[in-house]
Amino acid sequence: MSNIPAGSNKSRIRKVSRNFFLHIHAPRVNLRSLKLTTTWGLGVGLVVLFLILILTGVLLMLYYTPSVGQAYSSVKDITYVVRGGRYLRNLHRWAAHGMVILAFLHLIRTFFTGAYLKGRRLNWIIGVAMLLVTLFLSFSGYLLPWDQLAYWAVTIGSNIAASAREFTDALGVTQAFDPGGLVKRLLIGDEVVGQEALTRFYMLHIIFLPLTLLVLMGVHFWRIRKDGGLTRPADSQEQDIHTWPTALWAELAVVMVSCAVLMAMALFFDAPLKELANPLLPENPAKSPWYFLGIQELISYSAFAGGIIVPLLFVAFLVSIPFRDREDAHAGNWFSGSEGKRVTLASLAFSAIVTIAALFVNVNFGWLGDWFAGVPQLLIILINPGTVLAAAYVGWSSYLRRRTGSVHFAAMALFTCALVGLIILTYVGVWLRGPDWEFYWLRSSWPVQ
Repeated sequence: MSNIPAGSNKSRIRKVSRNFFLHIHAPRVNLRSLKLTTTWGLGVGLVVLFLILILTGVLLMLYYTPSVGQAYSSVKDITYVVRGGRYLRNLHRWAAHGMVILAFLHLIRTFFTGAYLKGRRLNWIIGVAMLLVTLFLSFSGYLLPWDQLAYWAVTIGSNIAASAREFTDALGVTQAFDPGGLVKRLLIGDEVVGQEALTRFYMLHIIFLPLTLLVLMGVHFWRIRKDGGLTRPADSQEQDIHTWPTALWAELAVVMVSCAVLMAMALFFDAPLKELANPLLPENPAKSPWYFLGIQELISYSAFAGGIIVPLLFVAFLVSIPFRDREDAHAGNWFSGSEGKRVTLASLAFSAIVTIAALFVNVNFGWLGDWFAGVPQLLIILINPGTVLAAAYVGWSSYLRRRTGSVHFAAMALFTCALVGLIILTYVGVWLRGPDWEFYWLRSSWPVQ
């Protein structure tokens, strides 16, 4: 029999340390970490959506058949025949989209609070990896309904993977050296989306990517504990409190809100299901999933630059941030104080202006290939709106590095520019690109087909 009084400090610590589900928490947590404005509950929300995806995914697997001949009909059965199937599919669909959105927001929150500082670079890199896995987890599930939307979205996505061919074609070496084709065949198993692609995506979606994300989550939580909890300012006066029960009640509130929002979405908005996939009848406009439409917009300028160079440079920048920026004094402070807010706002305005200006020029006047006859393809690859914007963002960051003398503020500037540019390009791809990828202000302006 234990002689530890109920409600005592030792009793609360023991309750956390001896419970399997509570043990991922430290026995004590800083009061600042429980404030809504510190994390906005994004990490807990991500875990909730991931668990819902696993649960609904297992149930959907009972009725889904991963074959070209039966995939579409099995999804129709789930939607229209299986009792509760429509709601179950809606939960799965909107949880997947919600997880992508929260993963981006979580990365943004982590960056702008300097949570990668004070020796936390490993967890930042794990977070970047988790974002990429989340994107591909959602993308791999996109094909499974085997309708027109899914088929042509994945066709566009596989062409993005093969965009290195533009560069090898320009060099005239594609016949001998075709890395773009290799990546595409590894992804979909052929030159066109078919049974091989469906099998690959199904296995990635139900086994490899969820397990990968689960392992990364485990390491991520472990590192948070090893690093002393969530980042907070060095001058923080907030006290530590017992995790049980205060922190657990706060997390339960986030769980309830996340579930309520998702359940409402699933109740009022149905997951789309278009006609059966037809390889002979392309969607027009054929668009990738919304979270890749910013890249698709870049690809419309240059496949290699937009599909390979710019995205890889952005990922390399994200991974390099904690190795370049070691100004630990900014850890835990939103936007690093008043000067950081000014840098962020100035960078936001700069990025918005130059991005919109580049789009305006390209839409109304074209680019090098339209201005000059016989422009070499290599020049078009190297100088296009995507690469010009990337260079402008880097130039602005370098300018602020010299002006402020701070690597941290330079990183904030580049991150903000890239984020604003991605949002604008995604908006253009979602709302302003119509048939044949032409620019239209309103959907009512689309030509009748």
